Amino acid sequence: MRRTRKKYTKEFKNDTVNLILRSERPIVKIAEELGVEYNLLCRWKREFDTHEEKAFPGQGKPVEAELAKLKRELLDVKEERDILKKAVAIFSKEAK
Repeated sequence: MRRTRKKYTKEFKNDTVNLILRSERPIVKIAEELGVEYNLLCRWKREFDTHEEKAFPGQGKPVEAELAKLKRELLDVKEERDILKKAVAIFSKEAK
Protein backbone atom coordinates (compact mmCIF):
# COMPACT_ATOMS: atom_id res chain seq x y z
CA MET A 1 0.00 0.00 0.00
CA ARG A 2 1.39 3.37 -1.00
CA ARG A 3 1.51 6.11 1.65
CA THR A 4 1.00 9.70 0.66
CA ARG A 5 3.08 12.39 2.29
CA LYS A 6 1.35 15.12 4.19
CA LYS A 7 2.05 18.61 2.95
CA TYR A 8 2.24 21.48 5.39
CA THR A 9 2.06 25.15 4.48
CA LYS A 10 4.88 27.56 5.15
CA GLU A 11 2.65 29.43 7.61
CA PHE A 12 1.93 26.24 9.56
CA LYS A 13 5.63 25.43 9.77
CA ASN A 14 6.53 28.96 10.88
CA ASP A 15 3.76 28.99 13.49
CA THR A 16 4.84 25.60 14.78
CA VAL A 17 8.49 26.61 15.09
CA ASN A 18 7.48 29.82 16.86
CA LEU A 19 5.37 27.72 19.25
CA ILE A 20 8.37 25.50 19.93
CA LEU A 21 10.63 28.50 20.58
CA ARG A 22 8.16 30.34 22.84
CA SER A 23 6.71 27.36 24.67
CA GLU A 24 8.26 25.74 27.71
CA ARG A 25 6.72 22.41 26.75
CA PRO A 26 8.96 19.76 25.25
CA ILE A 27 8.89 19.23 21.49
CA VAL A 28 7.57 15.70 22.05
CA LYS A 29 4.39 17.06 23.66
CA ILE A 30 3.89 19.65 20.92
CA ALA A 31 4.35 16.95 18.28
CA GLU A 32 1.70 14.79 19.96
CA GLU A 33 -0.76 17.69 20.22
CA LEU A 34 -0.35 18.69 16.58
CA GLY A 35 -0.21 15.14 15.23
CA VAL A 36 3.16 15.74 13.58
CA GLU A 37 6.18 13.48 13.87
CA TYR A 38 8.79 14.53 16.45
CA ASN A 39 11.64 14.18 13.94
CA LEU A 40 9.83 16.44 11.49
CA LEU A 41 9.44 19.19 14.10
CA CYS A 42 13.13 18.91 14.94
CA ARG A 43 14.01 19.27 11.25
CA TRP A 44 11.74 22.32 10.87
CA LYS A 45 13.34 23.94 13.92
CA ARG A 46 16.85 23.21 12.62
CA GLU A 47 15.98 24.63 9.19
CA PHE A 48 14.45 27.73 10.77
CA ASP A 49 17.53 28.23 12.96
CA THR A 50 19.88 28.07 9.97
CA HIS A 51 17.85 29.95 7.33
CA GLU A 52 15.21 31.95 9.25
CA GLU A 53 13.60 34.19 6.55
CA LYS A 54 14.37 31.78 3.71
CA ALA A 55 13.25 28.67 5.57
CA PHE A 56 10.56 26.49 4.02
CA PRO A 57 10.70 27.67 0.39
CA GLY A 58 8.11 25.15 -0.76
CA GLN A 59 8.20 23.25 -4.04
CA GLY A 60 11.24 24.05 -6.12
CA LYS A 61 13.52 27.01 -5.73
CA PRO A 62 12.17 30.56 -5.37
CA VAL A 63 14.08 31.59 -8.50
CA GLU A 64 12.25 28.95 -10.55
CA ALA A 65 8.88 30.18 -9.29
CA GLU A 66 9.77 33.76 -10.19
CA LEU A 67 10.95 32.67 -13.64
CA ALA A 68 7.70 30.79 -14.29
CA LYS A 69 5.69 33.82 -13.20
CA LEU A 70 7.66 36.11 -15.50
CA LYS A 71 7.20 33.74 -18.44
CA ARG A 72 3.42 33.74 -17.91
CA GLU A 73 3.41 37.54 -17.75
CA LEU A 74 5.46 37.73 -20.96
CA LEU A 75 2.97 35.51 -22.79
CA ASP A 76 0.10 37.73 -21.61
CA VAL A 77 1.86 40.90 -22.75
CA LYS A 78 2.67 39.40 -26.16
CA GLU A 79 -0.97 38.40 -26.62
CA GLU A 80 -2.14 41.90 -25.68
CA ARG A 81 0.38 43.39 -28.12
CA ASP A 82 -0.87 41.19 -30.96
CA ILE A 83 -4.46 42.15 -30.23
CA LEU A 84 -3.56 45.85 -30.27
CA LYS A 85 -1.70 45.44 -33.59
CA LYS A 86 -4.79 43.88 -35.13
CA ALA A 87 -7.00 46.63 -33.73
CA VAL A 88 -4.73 49.33 -35.19
CA ALA A 89 -4.80 47.61 -38.57
CA ILE A 90 -8.61 47.42 -38.53
CA PHE A 91 -9.11 51.04 -37.49
CA SER A 92 -6.53 52.35 -39.96
CA LYS A 93 -8.40 50.61 -42.84
CA GLU A 94 -11.70 52.19 -41.78
CA ALA A 95 -10.20 55.67 -41.65
CA LYS A 96 -9.19 55.57 -45.34
